[in-house]
Amino acid sequence: MAITYVGVQAMHGLDGSITPLVMHWTDGRKFEIDKILDVKPAPTVGSGIGKKYVCRICGKEVNLFCDSSNGKWYVEH
Repeated sequence: MAITYVGVQAMHGLDGSITPLVMHWTDGRKFEIDKILDVKPAPTVGSGIGKKYVCRICGKEVNLFCDSSNGKWYVEH
């Protein structure tokens, strides 16, 4: 499984929650996140644990990860 690091615009809640809103692909395209289907802790490519967001983007299910050890976001494909 390959990964691609992406930029993410997110809303940070007062309770510490993070809600991704827009994903910025490496070529400059932006994709609105239509719906978050699931969020759960998950091991990440970096050295730690993070969160896995199962999202619907342009009608496709996408696994978007946030690595808590370095703050980077990436998708699996």
